Amino acid sequence: MLLPVGFTHPAKRAFAVAALVAIAVFPAVARGENATPTCDAPFSMTRLINPLTRVAERLKSGKPITIVAIGSSSTAGSGASSPTATYPSRLAVELTQRFPGHTITVLNRGVGGEEVYDMLKRFDADVIAVQPDLVLWQLGTNAVIRSDNLNGQDVAIVEGITKIRSTGADIVLIDPQFAPKVIVKPEATRMVELIASVAKREDINLFPRFDVMRRWHDVDHMPFKAFVSPDGLHMNDWSYGCLAKAIGVAISEAAQRPVLSVKTSSHIVH
Repeated sequence: MLLPVGFTHPAKRAFAVAALVAIAVFPAVARGENATPTCDAPFSMTRLINPLTRVAERLKSGKPITIVAIGSSSTAGSGASSPTATYPSRLAVELTQRFPGHTITVLNRGVGGEEVYDMLKRFDADVIAVQPDLVLWQLGTNAVIRSDNLNGQDVAIVEGITKIRSTGADIVLIDPQFAPKVIVKPEATRMVELIASVAKREDINLFPRFDVMRRWHDVDHMPFKAFVSPDGLHMNDWSYGCLAKAIGVAISEAAQRPVLSVKTSSHIVH
C-alpha cells in the first residue's frame, strides 16, 4: 500500500500500517479466501536422514526405477478429484520432471480403511513381487481414528520394514495426516511418536507429514478447509500436490546427496 507524498495524518497512517501487517501475517486472507496458498514445506523439515542408495544406483545406471506407494485411503486418493490428483500420481509427474530421460514408475497400492496388519497381508503380492527400488509406506491413521490399542504396532511395522529390506529397496515411512478427525483422538500424538521411534531405531527414513500439515495450520494460519477435504479426514487436491512436491524434493536430494547436499541444504519448496 503506497502513501501519497506529504501524507501525515496519524489516523490514516496507523490504518496503513495495520493493513501492511495484516497482509504480511495473513497473506491468503489478504488476497481473498480463494487465493491459492503457498506450498510451505521447508527442506529442513522434510529432508530424508539416509541417502536413497538403491534409487541412486538406478539413476546412475540409467535403469528404470519402480516406486511402490503402499498405504490406506490417503495413498489410494480419497478426497482427490481424480486418480491423477492423488499423491502417487502427482509424485510420478514431479520425479519425471526432476529426472528427464529416466523411466520412473510410481505404483499406487493404497487401499482405503487398512491398518498396518492389513497391509502386511498383501506385502508379498503388492510390494515384494514388483521388485521395487523405493517403497513409500503411509501408515497409522486408521488405527488412530478407530482408537485402537497401539501396543504391538511397532512390532508389526518392523515386520514390514524387514520384508522391504529383503528386496534391497529404499524405504520411507509416512506418518498420519494432521486433520480434524485425526488430531481429536488422544492416540494421534502417540502414533506419530511411535512411528518416529521405529524409524529412528531401525535407521529408516521418515517423511513427517503430520508436522508439515500442522505447520500449514499453526504457522501459516491456513484453515483446515484449505488443505483437508470436507469429510475432515482426507487431504484434497492442493495438499496432495504439495505433499508430492515435498516428497519429490526429498527423494531427489537423497538420491543425489554426494553432489547436491551442500547446494540444497537451505532449499524450501514453493
